[in-house]
Amino acid sequence: MADNTNTNKVNSYHKQKSKDEMKKQLISFALMIGFTIIAFGIVATDVIVDKMFIVPVLLLLAVVQVAFQFYYFMHMKDKGHELPSMMIYGGIFAALLTIAALSVIVWW
Repeated sequence: MADNTNTNKVNSYHKQKSKDEMKKQLISFALMIGFTIIAFGIVATDVIVDKMFIVPVLLLLAVVQVAFQFYYFMHMKDKGHELPSMMIYGGIFAALLTIAALSVIVWW
């Protein structure tokens, strides 16, 4: 009877890969919860007195959270997600272009 050591190695490899993926997702989830708590704390406690500084900090935290969402929870870093990635980035580009165009029209 043939020995199934090759199958065991493949299963062990996939099990380790799944374990590493889950670890990365849990770390990114914890970071997103931390960023949310930081953002809430900044707004709720008035730690930062200058209001013009609060908005960029909150926007930066939001962009980091969106990046975590895309790459870890929507699996955009994995192979086979090139078309959805292209569509999402195309939509982001179109939205930014529209915002820039409308800003120029309003304030020019």
